[in-house]
Amino acid sequence: MTRERARELSARPEIEIRLAGFGLARTDKAHMPQAPIAAAQRGLAHARIGIDEIAAIKSHNPFALNDLVFARETGVDIMQMNNNGCSLIWGHPQGPTGLRAVIELIEELVDRGGGYGLFQGCAAGDTSMAGVLEVQGCS
Repeated sequence: MTRERARELSARPEIEIRLAGFGLARTDKAHMPQAPIAAAQRGLAHARIGIDEIAAIKSHNPFALNDLVFARETGVDIMQMNNNGCSLIWGHPQGPTGLRAVIELIEELVDRGGGYGLFQGCAAGDTSMAGVLEVQGCS
């Protein structure tokens, strides 16, 4: 897909969404809540931004504990995460719920007028993936 083709197909061609960073992490067995933290840190480093520059966070969290640990370890206000719900309310399959969370993250960033968003979550057992998205052109 080219940028030109994406604009042609879009209902809002002025909005641009890009993957700014990506992270992958694995922790020791039975330490699943730590993996999203490491993946997010790698994604933020890849994007060359800090957690304080993130406007919205969505997580794929099979257990509420994962979000509590993430907030505690990163200093993020847990009340600022998953503003439109999280995967706990939709069910746990990674692919469909992860995609839904990314779409909701993009929609939230558009509503906020743009900025960076972080999607993170467990990917199976003690592994995790994170993506940093940037949304522009919606002010």
